[in-house]
Amino acid sequence: MRRALGRLLLRAIGWRAVGEFPRSGCEKCVLIAAPHTSNWDLPFMIAFAMAFELHIAWMGKYTLFRPPFGGFMRWLGGVPVRRTTREGKVDEMAQLFAGRPRLVLAIAPEGTRFRSEHWKSGFYWIARRAGVPIVPSYLDFGTRTAGFGPPLVPSDSLRADMDHLRAVYAGKRGLFPERFGPVRLLEEDPSYSTSRSASA
Repeated sequence: MRRALGRLLLRAIGWRAVGEFPRSGCEKCVLIAAPHTSNWDLPFMIAFAMAFELHIAWMGKYTLFRPPFGGFMRWLGGVPVRRTTREGKVDEMAQLFAGRPRLVLAIAPEGTRFRSEHWKSGFYWIARRAGVPIVPSYLDFGTRTAGFGPPLVPSDSLRADMDHLRAVYAGKRGLFPERFGPVRLLEEDPSYSTSRSASA
């Protein structure tokens, strides 16, 4: 019923679901949600999740989960996060994965609806620390299709892993295409390691 309703909603607005979620080996995974250029991405994502029978979790600041709406936020899949540093969040989410038999954690790595020259890398380090694959999902406003790219198991090569993701998102368009920046992490830039060494 959930799947049928989700696909009906997508068809009603002129969209179609492409392929299937790679369930084998991806019972626990980090799900990339991109491109993210509009507030409309959320309702589309809800219909998308229904169409593929996905129960998605997402991270939110712990204050969102206080009464009276905390229970509702958890029902929507929200996971409260207390730690403020990136390293703390990575550890916290890795522990969450370790404690659950199934978890699809959706993250919008752009971190903003507006153009950014780098993705936030938390999604990558969470997957690597937790030992789970990354599943790239997309909402392509150019073709009005929703689907997935091949799963990625993080390797020892950050550049090769990001090349995999760049291939998935090549040609994909958000509602506002000019807001979809490069699929690139700050850690890939040669100046990143230099600045880190200088500050150490």
